[in-house]
Formats: sequence, structure tokens, C-alpha cells
Amino acid sequence: MSSGVMEEGNPTMKLYSHPMSSCSRRVRLALNLKGLKYDCINITSAGDPELLKVNPMGYVPALVDGTTVISDSYAILLYLEEKYPLHSLLPQDLTKRAINYQVASIVSSSIQPLQNMTLVNYIGEIAGPDEKLPWAQHHIRKGFIALEKLLVSYAGKYATGDEIYLADLYLAPQLDNAINRYKLDMTEFPLLISLNETYSKLPSFQQVMV
Repeated sequence: MSSGVMEEGNPTMKLYSHPMSSCSRRVRLALNLKGLKYDCINITSAGDPELLKVNPMGYVPALVDGTTVISDSYAILLYLEEKYPLHSLLPQDLTKRAINYQVASIVSSSIQPLQNMTLVNYIGEIAGPDEKLPWAQHHIRKGFIALEKLLVSYAGKYATGDEIYLADLYLAPQLDNAINRYKLDMTEFPLLISLNETYSKLPSFQQVMV
């Protein structure tokens, strides 16, 4: 899979990814929005030898850009923003920029790790299978309460205005997980529902959220 056009003379980047990984989806969204060409290598096992050569932790995403190898979605996104500034992932306004950082932190630190399938399956093993869904829903809901309140003063068409920024790249995959994988009741989150509906209509997001 590839998307967009890279700077002339640069080799195609490689992204080690998994279709259902929200961390990988963030990076794929950024690459698509920036119009960067890349080969998407889908990994089905954390023990995949090819992945381990790039990231000994065995996690996706991992990006190879020439001789530069980067793991962790946040590090990759900041790298892409600095090296390929076309279609900036961060607003110029410092307050809105800080809100984007905060949204990214809430999703990546306070929600996503606690609803990760590895942890959810472990909860099922130690507490019983009936506890898996309530566990995930509880932690997602807690984070969504914070996000709904945080964004009410900043949202426009997208999370922090009328341009797609870093916050949107984190929100879209997390909303998809909450709604489609964990069946969270979204009634109390009208702003997040509205954002999710907007994301679902964008071709650059449709390519990734499948």
C-alpha cells in the first residue's frame, strides 16, 4: 500500500503496521494527509522476524525512512512533522497546539493502554470473560468525559478548529475502537459523536479506518 508523493530522490518509506492497531492508524493518517509515499507492511505477529529487526520490542508501528528507524507512534508523528512540514499536524496558535498535545496524551496514556486487547484479554483470564467489556468501557468512558469537556471550547469542524491536526489523528482510531469494538454507549458524548461522523466522511480517513 502506498499514498501520495515523496520528495524527489528520496526512497519510499516503509511502515510496519497492523490494520487494527490504533497506533498504526495514527501514523497512516498522518502519512496520507501529508501526501507521503510509503510501503505498508502488515505484521500479524509480535514475533515477526522482520519486525524484530526494526523494533526489538515487537510493537507496531515502526517507520523506516532511509537510514532512520523510529518506533512509537508519537515519536514517528513528531518526526514526520519536522521533516515533512507540508500539511502541518499542529496549529500555529500555542493554546490550540497545547490542546492537541493534551488530547494525544489522554488517548495514548490514559485510554489506549487500558483498552489494549492484550490487557483486556488478561483481565478476562484473571477476572473472568464477562469482565473484559466492562473494563474497557469504564476506562474509555473516563477518558471520553475528559475529552468532551476539554474540546467543547475549541472544536470546529474538527477537534481544535477547521483544520485536521494531531488531536484528530488520535481521536479517530480511538472513537472507532470505542464504538465498533467495545460497543460504548456514546449518548453522553455529542461532540465526540459529531467528530466521529465527520471523520467517517473523509476519504483520507476512510482509507485507514477499515
